[in-house]
Amino acid sequence: MRARPPGDREGMTPIGKVFPASLLESQRRGLCSPLHCRVLCLAALLFPFPVTTFGYQLTASEIVKRSIATTQADWNANSHFSYVEQDVNVRNGATTSKTYRVMMLDGSPYSCLLAINGEPLPPQQAVEERYKVQQEIAMRSNESAESREKRLAEYRKDRSRSLALIDEMAEAFDFQLLREEKLDGHNVFVISAIPRPSYQPSSWKTSVMKGMNGTLWVDQQSYQWVKVEAVAFRPVRLGWLIAKVLPGTRFLLEQTPVAPGLWLPKHFSLEARTNVLFWQKDYKHSESYRDYRPVGGQPNPQANGRTACANLLSSRQVKSQ
Repeated sequence: MRARPPGDREGMTPIGKVFPASLLESQRRGLCSPLHCRVLCLAALLFPFPVTTFGYQLTASEIVKRSIATTQADWNANSHFSYVEQDVNVRNGATTSKTYRVMMLDGSPYSCLLAINGEPLPPQQAVEERYKVQQEIAMRSNESAESREKRLAEYRKDRSRSLALIDEMAEAFDFQLLREEKLDGHNVFVISAIPRPSYQPSSWKTSVMKGMNGTLWVDQQSYQWVKVEAVAFRPVRLGWLIAKVLPGTRFLLEQTPVAPGLWLPKHFSLEARTNVLFWQKDYKHSESYRDYRPVGGQPNPQANGRTACANLLSSRQVKSQ
């Protein structure tokens, strides 16, 4: 928030951004794909309410561990897809949104702006965005080995941070199976999350988990996360920083199948209440994801990335959904 069941895949990482609003915006333009701070909304548990699977009694903890391994695998596969992402921010009563096509270019993501506040870009701005894509492709195609490795290392570092947050979930919370129900057409386990008193965060980024309760809806057949919610119930200082996460801060993550055996995020939202230098700052941020398109294994991913963005921009039919 590392136990891996037999047969799971290694090196798995999620899509993401870190918690502060400034980093949400800075990371969205290049090194993170959808989900670093969203992993902070994950909560899970350990009370032994049994579930029978092939004659074996699974505890809530085991269900969560399986779901963590499955989610890690799926988020790692995200690097083989392009997708459309819409980011919506609410500050001081004003709502703004931007829509992007996020694509992999030579090993790391690039976000091509498609629409602002639900409206396609004006023709001149669309031309400029296509030119930016072409420039980025040319830059990455001609960068030195040292520059390329630095770019990819930063991308891997960000993904590793997100992976560490997920792995630490199992240590941060006690898990309890509450009930079974149906959600979005899926039979799910509903599992509550309560912070473990003995938990010692490994970094200031994971310290927020000490003050959050949560709920997971885990698909009974695939052990995928259908939905995850977490709510801060007490103030938590972010390490030695002067910032605090205040009660009422809320995270929500929803996922959906995008290919056989593969689930990826469809929605993430954050309602943040923070205190920085005695000033309280509240804001809302949400991200929606759609139109996942596989790009792995194609002969020229750079050309495919350029085409994906150019086609969408030239159609002038990109609307927020």
